[in-house]
Amino acid sequence: MKVLKFGGTSVGSAQRIKDVAKLVASRGNNIIVLSAMSGTTNTLVEISDYLYKKNVDGAKETINKLEAKYADTINELFPDNKEARSTAEKEIKAIFNYIRSFTKDIFTLFEEKEILAQGEMMSTALMHIYMQSQGVEAVMLPALEFMRTDKNGEPDFHHIRQKLTALLSRYTDAPLYITQGFICRNAYGEIDNLQRGGSDYTASLIGAAVNADEIEIWTDIDGMHNNDPRFVENTRPVHNLHFEEAAELAYFGAKILHPTCILPAKLNNIPVRLLNTMQPDAPGTLINNAPGGKTIKAVAAKDNITAIKIKSGRMLLAYGFLRKVFEVFETYQTPIDMIATSEVGVSLTVDSERNLDRILDDLRKFGTVTIDRDMVIICVVGDLEWQNRGFEAKALDALKDIPVRMISYGGSNYNISFLVRSKDKVRALKSLSEHLFNNN
Repeated sequence: MKVLKFGGTSVGSAQRIKDVAKLVASRGNNIIVLSAMSGTTNTLVEISDYLYKKNVDGAKETINKLEAKYADTINELFPDNKEARSTAEKEIKAIFNYIRSFTKDIFTLFEEKEILAQGEMMSTALMHIYMQSQGVEAVMLPALEFMRTDKNGEPDFHHIRQKLTALLSRYTDAPLYITQGFICRNAYGEIDNLQRGGSDYTASLIGAAVNADEIEIWTDIDGMHNNDPRFVENTRPVHNLHFEEAAELAYFGAKILHPTCILPAKLNNIPVRLLNTMQPDAPGTLINNAPGGKTIKAVAAKDNITAIKIKSGRMLLAYGFLRKVFEVFETYQTPIDMIATSEVGVSLTVDSERNLDRILDDLRKFGTVTIDRDMVIICVVGDLEWQNRGFEAKALDALKDIPVRMISYGGSNYNISFLVRSKDKVRALKSLSEHLFNNN
């Protein structure tokens, strides 16, 4: 059994729903995980924002526009099948009536999460009805019946495996199964979600729970590319990545895969394959625990980075200094991306300025603090163990004409990271491609 996850663009229109249905119908006894149709979650967030602001008219108008979009999709899906069209219209109408019910009462975070869950409810409903209309039997596995987080907001894997196994045992002869990505219940039974990108996480958790042969992540690009195709010409898919390499790329800007997707698959040694719904025959990218192959694989960039330098003469030979600095970031729940130290100071980077002013105030207790805004982390990923001579030199040579604020190397066997100005980002990406890939 495999787990096949399809993102919002893959089910973003009637034609794409048809294409996915045709693709999965011929693939055998698998579990299909669907995101909401592209644009839906953003619109549901917009509706929630109106309700937070008590702008009921704005919420209702936005609900009407979204419902009209779904009405058009239903008409395109079932132009000649009145029975299936009627079934779809009733299911989608009931969901929109449920969304409208939130315009009458007090609106809080709990109600917002219930509204956000409706996108996946609608995409799976339409897929299920369409497949039945095509004579393809599929069983719906409601995610809210097995996907749960614990009191810390982390997936409750024992619960997920137990409940999902029980559900599957009811339908042992089903040719395939459909379920919702992203949505879950929390430890208190309330509707919740796995955050943005959560459909990848859902697929990985399901794959681990059923010990799947493989997890397939279907999007609108043919695998993870060796550089950002938005800025660099002639990029190409990377055929194989180690889980650690994929995690580094996902964290540092490769949007095709959500970073959280990696861990359950990695720990259970389940391969993950990234595939393109628009080019289903393309080989894509295979991610597994196989050795990296002593080569540089890809480059990614993470935007909106702020660099902070704390300089203090008291740091010289003083134990406990770094602990105090890190405690400041822990207090404000702000993760650190890069760090570099010297005898008299430390530089580090963050990707959020949400609590920056308070962080800076606390850091000034330890020394002189300066910041550099509008920076970018360029991450070079591959088999970068220190014994593999020359790889770091090639990356450094590519950036010889670009000012580099920080370098991070040795914290991982799989990446070397450079902090540069945002205005130098594209030039850095192009130069790295030229030096690392085009001359191979």
